[in-house]
Amino acid sequence: MANLLYRLGRFSYQRRRLVAAIWTFVLVLLGVGALTLGGQTANTFSIPGTESQRALDALAKDLPAASGASATVVVKAPAGKTLADPTIKAAVGATVAKVNQLPEVVGAVDPFTSKAISPDGATGLISVQFAKPADELAKTSTEAYDHLKSLSTADLQVVPGGQVVGGPPEIGSTEVIGVAIAAVVLVVTFGSLVAAGMTLLTALIGVLAGMAGLFLVTSVVDVSSTAPILALMLGLAVGIDYALFISSRHRTQLAAGMDEEESVARATATAGSAVLFAGATVVIALAGLSLVGVPFLTAMGLAAAATVLTAVLVALTLLPAMLGFVGRRVLPRKIRKTAATPATEGFGFRWARLVTRFRIPVVAVGIIGLGVLSIPTQDMRLALPDGASAAAGTNQRVAYDLAAAAFGPGSNGPLVVVVKSDSAATTGGLVEQVMAKSKGLEDVVAVAPGPGSADGSTRLVSVIPASGPASEQTADLVKDLRTAVHPLASGDASISITGNTAVGVDVSNKLTKALPTYLLVVIGLSFLLLLLAFRSVLVPLKATLGFLLTIGATFGITVAVFQKGWGASLLGVDSPGPLVSFLPIIMMGVLFGLAMDYEVFIVSRVREEFVHGKHATEATIAGVGHGARVVTAAALIMAAVFAGFILVEDPIIKTIGFGLTIGVLIDAFVVRMTLVPAVLTLLGDRAWFFPRWLDRITPKVDIEGENLRTTTPKPTDKDLVSVD
Repeated sequence: MANLLYRLGRFSYQRRRLVAAIWTFVLVLLGVGALTLGGQTANTFSIPGTESQRALDALAKDLPAASGASATVVVKAPAGKTLADPTIKAAVGATVAKVNQLPEVVGAVDPFTSKAISPDGATGLISVQFAKPADELAKTSTEAYDHLKSLSTADLQVVPGGQVVGGPPEIGSTEVIGVAIAAVVLVVTFGSLVAAGMTLLTALIGVLAGMAGLFLVTSVVDVSSTAPILALMLGLAVGIDYALFISSRHRTQLAAGMDEEESVARATATAGSAVLFAGATVVIALAGLSLVGVPFLTAMGLAAAATVLTAVLVALTLLPAMLGFVGRRVLPRKIRKTAATPATEGFGFRWARLVTRFRIPVVAVGIIGLGVLSIPTQDMRLALPDGASAAAGTNQRVAYDLAAAAFGPGSNGPLVVVVKSDSAATTGGLVEQVMAKSKGLEDVVAVAPGPGSADGSTRLVSVIPASGPASEQTADLVKDLRTAVHPLASGDASISITGNTAVGVDVSNKLTKALPTYLLVVIGLSFLLLLLAFRSVLVPLKATLGFLLTIGATFGITVAVFQKGWGASLLGVDSPGPLVSFLPIIMMGVLFGLAMDYEVFIVSRVREEFVHGKHATEATIAGVGHGARVVTAAALIMAAVFAGFILVEDPIIKTIGFGLTIGVLIDAFVVRMTLVPAVLTLLGDRAWFFPRWLDRITPKVDIEGENLRTTTPKPTDKDLVSVD
């Protein structure tokens, strides 16, 4: 591996103009393709194979008018008046007429006709049915619906709500803050504007190429609206980190007097090997999301994995070429003017000696501390986002709050019972039985018959819960309702529960069941990859156990803030609630990949020092000492990029950004730079034990660049004075 990357680095250096031209051509080609052929992202969630999704698919054939997106416009009279006042009633009628004129609207039902008026007569609900699902509606249609708010007057407040409001999250100026912080960290780390600018430039080129490719495939594949932002998060973070890791090794070698071309080739061979294996673990973790069997997660994971893979390719090819262009300007000016000097020991070495000296208390305190932070994880609740989780002041949130205050929170998430048989008479009888059973269930406040197909063989029943769509009580009601009505169907008849709330419950259940399989496969494959890289059994095992500590503490803090509301207002969260259903599996996948990044960055240097002759403890100190500066900078950069997304109003992006920020900081500074050296010192030479039979069948990849220089005999414990 090291020899292959050595040749690649030397080739990229020598043919730097050709390499730069190829990447420029690829970037332009992808950009033109994305602008001319790119489609739109989707903003809905579905899981094939679940009862709720099967019911929606059947409705698309039997009752097309009910299979499109549904929405609710809330109308409210001013204080002291009711909707029945002649002037206000006329304004309501005009609003309904306006809604019926909107593009792609099948029909809107007057609240006086549907009797959807609050007991005090001040609030009414206009039910709106669209011809297509929310993600298939034209942007002009959703914008026209959102613009209904402008109909509000002194006599009538009009607020459009529902799943078609808002659209996909957008990337705004707030994310630039993270990049700006990353630039400052790079300047401080390198002491050179040229080196910092080059690192940022290569990372941005990788992100632009990855994002352009992602938007290009939206023309043929459904891509979740969250996927581009996740891909942007990871592309920026790992792109900067990978370039930083290789550039730092190159700068160290240049400062020690190595020839420029040789230094670029060796940095690509050694640090580049670590980048390749680190990137492979991230790609495995993200691509593994396709194992869950959820289309939007598959698209999200593959999109992010492709962006990370692009970042790796840029770091191994374009970066060596860029290093050739800048030459010795990658070093600070004062170092360029001085003779080559060996690197001095910095804080990293002092920290490594401190940790290894007090390794037992360090391990005990670290494990106990992370365990305490993990406690809130046991209270984690999952659900799909609804109006209650929307940002304060948005149409979706205002409409949700008005409806909840007037009709109860359950009015925002009605359950839909789909009754189907081979005859209208049979269906009608089943509808009566379903309504009777539903009214007898706890947490049900209203049951009403809905529309039916032309031949009467398919009918809908609306069940209004007492609790909100994301509450535990509503999730229990979905289960109880299915238990109550399913036995009523016999023969060719079928009864299914669907609607946005039921879809959310099914999504959460399926993701929860898929999580163990996902972890087993992804962690298993990554374990084998690290086994191959480090030729050790205990090191990959230690890496995996460390990740479990990271993810437990990260989930605990995230639950405490976003679900329990501890300090949530500081992050702009005014309505704490359940975490989004797919958050755990996404965060596990992303954080596992990133955790292995830091594991590879640090332990590969420890392994390199060990195979080149140093005692296990000395190798640990040297590896952490040399890697501490770059890993610290990499973690701060990655955390800064992720933290920029906390400022986005979208609750999903905000939670993901927060969780990844906390996870990166915990894993880099507590687990990898503190617990890892302490545990490696406790294990000693045993950390690198590799059974002979396994050694014979495991390919040698030479991640340490062992074949690039002559090794010296490794001293034994008897030849050394303990550095403990």
